[in-house]
Amino acid sequence: MQEIIIHTGQHFDPNMSDIFFSELDLKSPDYHLGVHGLDHGAMTGRMMEKIEILAREIKPDIVMVYGDTDSTLAGALTAAKLNIPVAHVEAGLRSYNKSMPEEINRVLTDHISDFLFTPTEAAVNNLQLEGISKNRIYPVGDVMYDATLYYSKMAHEKSTILRDIKLEPKSFYLATIHRPQNADTPEALRLICQVLDKVAEQKRVIFPIHPRTRKMMKEFKIELKNTEYIDPVGYLDMIELESQSALIITDSGGVQKEAYFHRVPCITLRPETEWVELVQHHWNLLLPLSDASEMISAIHHQAGTSGDDLQLYGSGTASERIAEVLLNWNKNEVK
Repeated sequence: MQEIIIHTGQHFDPNMSDIFFSELDLKSPDYHLGVHGLDHGAMTGRMMEKIEILAREIKPDIVMVYGDTDSTLAGALTAAKLNIPVAHVEAGLRSYNKSMPEEINRVLTDHISDFLFTPTEAAVNNLQLEGISKNRIYPVGDVMYDATLYYSKMAHEKSTILRDIKLEPKSFYLATIHRPQNADTPEALRLICQVLDKVAEQKRVIFPIHPRTRKMMKEFKIELKNTEYIDPVGYLDMIELESQSALIITDSGGVQKEAYFHRVPCITLRPETEWVELVQHHWNLLLPLSDASEMISAIHHQAGTSGDDLQLYGSGTASERIAEVLLNWNKNEVK
């Protein structure tokens, strides 16, 4: 089976895109669409327009999409309209907050996909509750866990990030903020930065700053005094920062899981999460924006906790299981 990679351009900063292909020794994208910097509807539509042209030319047997980005929905919708089977990796996740663009992308992609590769038992239950046929659901585990297992040793050997910014293991908290509900509202972003700065008076806080967040801080005239912000880092540096931190403060879905993979306690600055099992088993604490002093207290308290010792995301063989399903697929079985 031949794999053709289409990079939509949604993530365009070199430290959040190009570096992944180079440092992880991945095949470069076969096509780069260069779509970014637009509103959600415009970006999804522009991607669909370009993906359709390529799909008619390439004539793929299956279109595989990952996660919950605008790129995910654009690829799935385009394929479905062209009657090409869709495989969704990381299917079935739900935050039940439809104000999040990612939630809309997840739900729509799942309901037009033919292969739904789920990372958790909760994801399987969500799909079944929505009436999706069992024969379309494949509980395979989490491909992010596969990647963490594969690259963690390499990260520890190759990354120099701790030495570069003079960090001792477990001497710091790691923060990542980029969700629109946190980054695009001046009151929310100002409160988060206030909290991080106050926390940083007692513990070093390292903040690899997302381009979107940096842009909004500049627009809202928000400055950090104690928090140490750095440019976005590559995957290997991020693994090293995550694994060596004492606590992770984030609003990212993926970082919540990576915190658990490294058995690092996590605070999620959102009122809900798609990774409910992390909250249920005490690895993650949801912390909606509220009183600054209460948030600061919760952050320091969570740093000293440890969750249940369970394996929540499979055995690290999700990628192989997905490949096996697709390699054994008979074209006549779908559509």
